[in-house]
Amino acid sequence: MSWMLVAAVLLATAGLLVLGVLAIRLWVDVRALAKGVDAASRALTEAAEDLASAVPNR
Repeated sequence: MSWMLVAAVLLATAGLLVLGVLAIRLWVDVRALAKGVDAASRALTEAAEDLASAVPNR
């Protein structure tokens, strides 16, 4: 029965490794998405400033 214990430990270790790899991939994707959102936000802010300066004061 010790082989079942070894198999269970190996399976649990493999599962943790897979979860770790997936977490790292998710972290990288979230960082890339955050950079994209930041760039879009800056572009929108700049466009809003340009639009505000183009409208004459009333």
